[in-house]
Amino acid sequence: MDFVPKGIYLTKGVGKSKEKLQSFEMALRNAKIAQYNLVRVSSIFPPGAKILTEKMSSTKLSPGQITFVVLADIATNEPNRLIAASVGIAQPDDKKRYGYLSEHHCFGATDKSVGDYAEDLAAAMLASTYGFDMDSDVKYDEKSEIWKINNIKVRTRNITQSAIGDKNGLWTTVVAAAVLLM
Repeated sequence: MDFVPKGIYLTKGVGKSKEKLQSFEMALRNAKIAQYNLVRVSSIFPPGAKILTEKMSSTKLSPGQITFVVLADIATNEPNRLIAASVGIAQPDDKKRYGYLSEHHCFGATDKSVGDYAEDLAAAMLASTYGFDMDSDVKYDEKSEIWKINNIKVRTRNITQSAIGDKNGLWTTVVAAAVLLM
């Protein structure tokens, strides 16, 4: 059986409830992935996999299906506390090479800073597989969002969700996910 995903789609969501577990469930519902049996996997972007839209992916999954995800999540019940979760992607232009997905979550940071960090982390992990140190061997071009790792072009992107903790102390959960499709 071939367990190498052919596609990936990105999604995110927010949930609130008086119970932490239920707020997580609500975030998964908001991200439209609560109906699947999610299995967290480590962070390899498969060679040849394509990034799909949610609409393109909707016919590929059935309720109850075991579904592999790279998932970042964080929750708070502290009123007005900023939380964010992000999945970053570093994908080589050469589709025969694998890339990396990274999960990052934190308190008190904006969507932009958390998303940028997740992208940087994914690119750093990918660079290390090529034996390169990010600080000395990688140049980032902000305009095109392409990393260049010793002449290997790598595109980066992210999906990030943030929220402010409920003012009345309800649990607030955010999720960001890369859903892997067979």
